[in-house]
Amino acid sequence: MKHGGADKTFLWIVVGLLLFGGVMLLSASGPFGYQKFGDSLYFFKHQLVFGLLPGAAAFAICAILDYRKLRGFGGLFLIASIVLLVLVYVPGLGLNVGGSSRWVTIAGLAFQPSEFVKVLFLLYAAAWMAAKPPQDMKTLERGLFPFLVPLGAVVFLLVAQPNTGTTMVLVGTVFLMYFVAGAPYTWFVGLSIAAVALVAALVKLTPYRAARFMTFLHPELDPQGIGYHINQAYLAIGSGGFFGLGYGHSRQKYLYLPEVAGDSIFAIMAEELGFIAVLFFLLILAALVVRCFRIAARAPDEFGTYLASGVGGWIAVQSVLNIASMLGLLPITGVTLPFVSYGSSALIALCIGCGLVASVSKYSRS
Repeated sequence: MKHGGADKTFLWIVVGLLLFGGVMLLSASGPFGYQKFGDSLYFFKHQLVFGLLPGAAAFAICAILDYRKLRGFGGLFLIASIVLLVLVYVPGLGLNVGGSSRWVTIAGLAFQPSEFVKVLFLLYAAAWMAAKPPQDMKTLERGLFPFLVPLGAVVFLLVAQPNTGTTMVLVGTVFLMYFVAGAPYTWFVGLSIAAVALVAALVKLTPYRAARFMTFLHPELDPQGIGYHINQAYLAIGSGGFFGLGYGHSRQKYLYLPEVAGDSIFAIMAEELGFIAVLFFLLILAALVVRCFRIAARAPDEFGTYLASGVGGWIAVQSVLNIASMLGLLPITGVTLPFVSYGSSALIALCIGCGLVASVSKYSRS
């Protein structure tokens, strides 16, 4: 099949979000970078060198690549996902930070394997679903059970780290993909209820998750303790009003609000830019997700459909989890805001996913 260029609207949205994310990170991370490293540009420079530049290269490579050649490697993508998640426990490679085993260091470079598992498992799921006849997706023995077994293995390894946020993003994404592949509505509802039950069990069994959940329900009970994070986020968002305090003029980023460069950056954005600008950002983000699903609908094969819809679902689920937690609609899980939050592993993985969608778009039916 002859192909044209990648979807230009999709490309421009991705570029715009990457540039906006860099500009926002530059402002939000300054005081914390200076306090921790003596350099107000530390997080921006690190994100540029180890995140944006390699991410842009990965995006270009994946966009040029014929995505259809990846379809036959689904099993390898699953194995790679499991190997990466096991590496965090290997002495000399795994790095334990704050009681969590989420990082791996190789040749002095640290990365977070779970971020790359998002795209690797998505590729596996897309290949597995594309290889199944549509009627098999509606059966227990050939559809649901074979779908849940590898997912359960990956979820087990993520929960063991522990990494609840990535678990929720991955599970939400592949559930949406399974729904797109033709799973019955009743299964989608049932799987969603089972996922909520799993999260509830994790909350009950682990004290720190229980504390987060209680803070979500009653953030006013301990404003200087466990409720400090969400209360400071409220202050930042509320201070922004409709038009914001102005770019660079956040007060909460001066070591009041935790994780200003990471999962809290949405609150700083709202404080500096205000409701109108944040609403525009959300519309652009939504436009990107819609574009992914439009490319999925016009893909020439099932693999392309599931792949593009999976990336769109990934961006949507992760964005909702991050923003809802800052607004107090969900407990804080540590999920980053796509394209904006600091994190080189997260940015590179996201660029790989978007590059694959660009590749699918080259072969779209007119």
